[in-house]
Amino acid sequence: MARRIAPIAATFAATAALLLTACGGGDDSSSTDDIQGADTGSKSPSASASAASNAERPVIKLPASFQANFEGWTNSDPELQTVLNDGKERLRASYAAIIAGDPEADSLSFYSGQAAMSTGSTWVKGYKGLTITGEVKVYDPEVTYLGKNKTRATLFYCVDESKGYSKDLKTGETAGTPEGESPKVQYRTSLGKEANGVWKTMTVETEPGAC
Repeated sequence: MARRIAPIAATFAATAALLLTACGGGDDSSSTDDIQGADTGSKSPSASASAASNAERPVIKLPASFQANFEGWTNSDPELQTVLNDGKERLRASYAAIIAGDPEADSLSFYSGQAAMSTGSTWVKGYKGLTITGEVKVYDPEVTYLGKNKTRATLFYCVDESKGYSKDLKTGETAGTPEGESPKVQYRTSLGKEANGVWKTMTVETEPGAC
């Protein structure tokens, strides 16, 4: 999915690169080289995972004109499942913020640490006068803890934007992924667990063509 000025992934990658923090950044001594693949199964979060946090999470609704389809977003570890759930909602919040034209959207802020919120807001601002339509597929999640205290984690996943488009709000003109650029993008994120059980995304990097 793209816009005429810059594709979604490219805009995100440019701002994320300024952070100079890889997914394994921070005080933890663990490396992102230890990434492990997530288990696959049904799309529904487990009941035990949902019960792991007492936080009241925002309800994020996407219009019928845009769909984000998540495939294989389950894990046998209930706590890692909450990482997947909150990482998923952070991406959905990003899409919802673009559609609403709100770079400071409460749902985006809820799931983002300071650096990731700055990155996400910049991404949304890049879509001034535009919206997004069609659908994206989000797949191949890889989630693992960073360190022994299990309060930091990395989450990698792929997004296929080949059926997603940007749309000019005035003219209605749509644009897909620019010719020569891959519509498949790998997102590399790090997350930290809050006291209320919410896993906030702390950093985000993207690499088109890495999936």
